[in-house]
Amino acid sequence: MVVVLDEPVIRESVDDQAFKVFIKSLEILGGPRKLVEYRNLTWVPSLMAASYAVVLHDKGKTAEEIAEFLGMTKQTVKRMLSADPEEVMAKLRGEVMETDEHTAGGIAKEAWRRIKAGEDINIAFSTAQRTVEAIGPAWAVLVLTKIRGVDFPITEPSILLERLKGIEINGKPVEEIIAKIEYPVRSPAELLHKMKKAAESQE
Repeated sequence: MVVVLDEPVIRESVDDQAFKVFIKSLEILGGPRKLVEYRNLTWVPSLMAASYAVVLHDKGKTAEEIAEFLGMTKQTVKRMLSADPEEVMAKLRGEVMETDEHTAGGIAKEAWRRIKAGEDINIAFSTAQRTVEAIGPAWAVLVLTKIRGVDFPITEPSILLERLKGIEINGKPVEEIIAKIEYPVRSPAELLHKMKKAAESQE
């Protein structure tokens, strides 16, 4: 008798799912280079946070729980989750390419819908990383690619120093930025948020 074993169920982590949503969101927008063309690199942190928000909400987390996880306000999370994907997609087909948390939420929701429907991610991680390294200013995506596999929370800076050495953000070496971050860092989205604040600091 031939015994057929069921294939093991592979459960992706929230980080993996959110990263897929983020990459699919970039794909919907036309890829990382499109952000450069439209001078909208500021979309990157918002898209990453929105990617986490839609995944966590789909898993039953409340806006308050998501806000705590991401290190942002409950109102910001609610704006992301209240977005109408169809309305946002219609907006993207127009001439205006401005964004806020609401728009980022709509893009992420559409990306998550497509992923759950079985649509492939056409921008491979390696391709996305090469593109980001080529355009330089999209530091947030480069950070995300380099911390893949890191366990959160991060309680001290050594792992970040090892993974992110050589990166500059707003003309500042990453070592200077990492030294300003408060620990622990509970998620990739929180890391981006803290790095952005540290990079903008004049101290």
